[in-house]
Amino acid sequence: MKYSFPPLITTNSRILILGTMPGEKSLQCQEYYGNKQNHFWKILFKVFDRTFTADYESKKILLEEFDLALWDVLERCERQGSLDSKIKGEIPNDLMGLLRKFPNIKYIVFSSKNAEKYFYKYFTKTPELEYVTLPSPSGANATMRLDQKIENWKKITQL
Repeated sequence: MKYSFPPLITTNSRILILGTMPGEKSLQCQEYYGNKQNHFWKILFKVFDRTFTADYESKKILLEEFDLALWDVLERCERQGSLDSKIKGEIPNDLMGLLRKFPNIKYIVFSSKNAEKYFYKYFTKTPELEYVTLPSPSGANATMRLDQKIENWKKITQL
């Protein structure tokens, strides 16, 4: 059984970015989007016009600076490797509990179609939130170049 990380969130967070479940490299280094092949952090630093750094504490500061929170739809699952298509026996996180505890969240941003799919498998939309699905930052998402992903992710600055 593999387990997700606690949420990175503050009382000022307005936008909750939801992934599906940490991949193998992320679990090994105990960092969200810890796989260097994943473009998540490069995209965020570019979108918010900041100089990229690999320092995890600086990455968390970026989230706080722009009132972003980060979590995964799934709390735990069985999975060989890192592909979402290999997920079995999943259990969702208590997203509704998190939203009650952090009422400043007004937007849920899915970091992939798979995150969105798992969200709707276990939860329904609430009218007080706006939902946005962005292209997966995964290096395995070869349907889009990095510059195209960045352009799509710029939507987050308009929320």
